[in-house]
Amino acid sequence: MIFVHDKGRMANNILQYGHVYAWGREHGRKTMSMRFAYKYPWFHICHTRYHNFLTYLFAKYAAKWKLIPTVRFDEEGADYSNEEQVMLDRKMVFVGGWYANWHDLFLKYKEEILDLFAFDNKVEQHVEGIIGTQQGINLGVHIRRGDYARFYGGRFFYSDEQYVEVIKRFAAMHANEKVNVFICGNDPKLQRDFYRDNLKACHVEFPDGNPAEDLCLLSHCDYLIGAPSTFSLVAAMYRDTPLYWIEDAEAELNDSSFKHFDYLFRHIY
Repeated sequence: MIFVHDKGRMANNILQYGHVYAWGREHGRKTMSMRFAYKYPWFHICHTRYHNFLTYLFAKYAAKWKLIPTVRFDEEGADYSNEEQVMLDRKMVFVGGWYANWHDLFLKYKEEILDLFAFDNKVEQHVEGIIGTQQGINLGVHIRRGDYARFYGGRFFYSDEQYVEVIKRFAAMHANEKVNVFICGNDPKLQRDFYRDNLKACHVEFPDGNPAEDLCLLSHCDYLIGAPSTFSLVAAMYRDTPLYWIEDAEAELNDSSFKHFDYLFRHIY
């Protein structure tokens, strides 16, 4: 059994576990996600064998007391052949680190990973009540602020004015269609009236869901826009939704600006 010690937030955890799950599938090893054993209860994986609090406690303290080995993947581009050998040789091992990456295997088993992270029915029903009756093009916008004031020196910390201008460029690309804009984010000071006042040609909603509801809603949109983040990336993964990562808030926007998950997940910041 490989116990996956996920760090960061929910979307990071999905990707981290997905990589190790894919490696385990390729080598006939069972895996278990520490975070999805107790912290995020909205997914199919949470109801599968081993994903429970008792298993979480066992793995946590077995690793802490060095009853099982721990291998770390903390350095980009390092040679991890020794760590992988430990994962093959030991019956139980605790695995952690952002650079436990096997992109080709992830893609090989992506459909299984998506099945594991299918949303519970209550989440899907909640989203259907918000997005299900809308006609036209549904644009999901993920606004990431908070820690992005420091991430990459604040490079992707965009103002409401900048987000509005990007949305306007998208609406101009679809001038003959109704554009519904669903805005999700982690900024409690978001100027909602500013968006409504400056996007009058669009239908604007702020769903205010929990993390899984927001992720699910974004996954059902026709297009996604946001600062580079794993949250919008994972949302795009579910239905291969075209995603535009804003790397320059002043850049022109066209169809080629939008990329797909299989490309973007190899280019995470």
